[in-house]
Amino acid sequence: MNEDAIKIKVRAAFVKVLEHENFVLNNDTSANDVEGWESITHMMIINEIEQEFNIKFKLMDLMNMNNIGDLIKAIQTTLN
Repeated sequence: MNEDAIKIKVRAAFVKVLEHENFVLNNDTSANDVEGWESITHMMIINEIEQEFNIKFKLMDLMNMNNIGDLIKAIQTTLN
């Protein structure tokens, strides 16, 4: 799956959990850039993404995620 297709699904997960679309997701986007992206909603977003892609992240993958680019790389690695 290419990066653009992944970003579409990731954005949908964010919208579903955060219940708004007032953000832009690019590789540098982090929790500081998105209203409502806090520790609790982060785990809800991760859960939604795991369900959407039918994957399960490793703890180390989660600990090394600092932005959307890291999240996309983790998704790609897990899918492959």
